[in-house]
Amino acid sequence: MIGSHLDRRQILAGVAAAGVAANLPLGRAQAAASRLGPALGPAQPFSFDTLKQRAAELARSPWAQEQPKAKEIIQRIDYDAYQKIRFRPDMSIMLDAEKQLPIQLFHLGQFSPHPVHIHLIRGGKAREIIYSANLFETPVGHPARDLPDHIGFAGFRVMAPDLKTDWLAFLGASYFRSSGPFNQYGLSARGLAIDTGLSTPEEFPRFTEFWLDEVPPHGDTMTLYALLDSPSVTGAYRITARRETDGRGVARVDQEIECELYARADITRLGIAPFSSMYWYGEADRPQAVDWRPEIHDSDGLAIWTGSGERIWRPLNNPPRVMTNTFVDKDVRGFGLLQRDRNLVHYLDDSVFYERRASSWIEPIEPFGEGEVHLLEIPTDDEIHDNIAAYWSPRAPLKAGTQRRFHYWLRWLDDIPFPTSLARATATWTGIGGRPGQTRPKGVRKFVVDFKGPVLKDIGRNDGVEIIVTTSRGEISNAYTHPIVDQREHWRAFFDIDVADGEDPVDMRLYLRLGERALTETWVYQYFPERA
Repeated sequence: MIGSHLDRRQILAGVAAAGVAANLPLGRAQAAASRLGPALGPAQPFSFDTLKQRAAELARSPWAQEQPKAKEIIQRIDYDAYQKIRFRPDMSIMLDAEKQLPIQLFHLGQFSPHPVHIHLIRGGKAREIIYSANLFETPVGHPARDLPDHIGFAGFRVMAPDLKTDWLAFLGASYFRSSGPFNQYGLSARGLAIDTGLSTPEEFPRFTEFWLDEVPPHGDTMTLYALLDSPSVTGAYRITARRETDGRGVARVDQEIECELYARADITRLGIAPFSSMYWYGEADRPQAVDWRPEIHDSDGLAIWTGSGERIWRPLNNPPRVMTNTFVDKDVRGFGLLQRDRNLVHYLDDSVFYERRASSWIEPIEPFGEGEVHLLEIPTDDEIHDNIAAYWSPRAPLKAGTQRRFHYWLRWLDDIPFPTSLARATATWTGIGGRPGQTRPKGVRKFVVDFKGPVLKDIGRNDGVEIIVTTSRGEISNAYTHPIVDQREHWRAFFDIDVADGEDPVDMRLYLRLGERALTETWVYQYFPERA
């Protein structure tokens, strides 16, 4: 909903609480309990085709959300109470014989009150995991001990083999996220977004059921299925996930996502492959004395690889008012929210480690067709709010009674693949315009953009590199570029902009060119003159 934050405390409280709870000691009684694992319900045939059939049938019926049992008890499990719940490690569910993919379950609570049904698939048969208080350790007198069996779960997470950390978690609505390359959670993905950024309330579809498939011997890829449901749409999802480490010792998580959507009602704005992130401020827009840390953000920019092959970098903003930017395209090749700045000194926070936050990248497997990449930015005054959203919105509307299929890669990684023929924007700064030592003209703002890449290595100051700047309004002056001394792959671009009047934002584009050849990606930025 426009003007409201996506509250990180509410959406992600369960994951955070579970992470704290994982460090609690096991009680002696629980440690000595049975190690047979969770109880399972009766076996039922399962396949992706039958899941799609179920989603299609569900879409032909009115929406009815399952109400939680023992609602009053669940509401007593607030943030502090949730931290005291721990899933018992000896009850971890192994999807593979080598025990490389342990699964642990999230408990219901005040911030995740709606039950999710989770099933195990073995030999083509699915059996539901039955909730029991015996799966969790809770202190004496804890409200969770008053819950009945068969109440369901809030979600699940995939653990490292040593059970000390998790690298993939599904919890709340259709949210999921990965700890990525540096084992540090940041931005989140969603199964689907509906009416994000409109003046009407946003709809949050939910994954109501999951099916986790057994992994064949020596396999390293898990496959899960999910049923999505909401007032406007249902969906059948097949998601694979694989975690691997490259030669540098840096991990990445690749997810292949297939979804079939079935519309109950006309949808005004459909958001495919959506992300939620946080951007408070960076090097270009740090308010004075607001916080001691130089930068605070989970992501610092939106990257787009257009269908025509252009590479775009849009640094994020914490705008003075809610803003939605759209990037029209056909068959976009990729997009994602990235954390390019990996320097601890630029954040100085050795407790939450913003420099370790994952970057995310979408690559369509089947063409997305005509549509737009949407970037939603909401004003924020704290780091606890998800104020950034990005997603693909198809041009063709999804009408009631119709269906649509999407198939794409979602990658959680330290950096996206990038051609060596282009340099990338690495930093953006802004300040008072004009020249040092001279009277500074009123209302003029200076922008400085750094580019870095091997393509710049052997190009000299006098080789004819041009700075190409265009703006939606205002007058550009003092535009020039040069290599940074003693940094052979590093160039810096400068320009001033004079906006005479008005508070409308100014859209700017910049790249470096040598002859007819682009040397850099296209830097795109939105400037708010009222803040100058």
